[in-house]
Amino acid sequence: MAPQFTRHDAESAPEASRPILERTSKGFGFLPAPVSFMAESPELLETFITGNGVFNKTTLSQLEREVLILTLAARVECHYCVAMHSSMLARSGTDDAVIEALRTGKPLQDARLEAMRLFTTAVVKGHGHVEPEEMETFLKAGFTRRNALEVVLGLGVYTISTYANRMTEAPLDEPFEAFEWHPGH
Repeated sequence: MAPQFTRHDAESAPEASRPILERTSKGFGFLPAPVSFMAESPELLETFITGNGVFNKTTLSQLEREVLILTLAARVECHYCVAMHSSMLARSGTDDAVIEALRTGKPLQDARLEAMRLFTTAVVKGHGHVEPEEMETFLKAGFTRRNALEVVLGLGVYTISTYANRMTEAPLDEPFEAFEWHPGH
C-alpha cells in the first residue's frame, strides 16, 4: 500500500508553503496536485519552484526546455509531468507529431531538438557522464557547453518534481486529462 500524503491547500499547508500555494493557484487558476502534495515539505516546494524559475532563465529556448522535461518525465514514468507538459506544448502550438514523439521516446524530426532529446537521455543514463561523441553531437547541433550544464540544472529541478509526483501518487488534474499518459503508450 502506498504512503498517504496530504493534498494541502493554503489553509492546511505548513505556514512556509502557503505563499507559494497562493501564487501557484493564481498563476494556474487552480492548485495543481503536485504542488499541493509538495507543500508538506516547504523546503522541497521552495527548492522546486525556485529551481524552475532559474531553469526558465537559462539560454535554452522554451521548446528545448520542454523537450528535456518530457524526455525525463517519460523516462522516469511521471504520468503527471508527461500530461501537464504535453498540454503546455499543445497550447503553445507545438506540432502534435513532436508531442507524440516525446511521449513515446521516438526520434524527433528536428535535428536540434533530437540532439537535445538524445543528450538529455545520455546525461540521465550516464548519471552525468557523457561520452565524448555524445557531447560532440550536442555541440554540433548548435548547443554550447553552457547549454550542457543547463541540461544538468533542468534534470535536477525536474527530478525533484517527477520523484515527488511518483512518491505522492499525485492524481492528474482535470485541465490535463486530455493528455493522460501511461508508461508504454
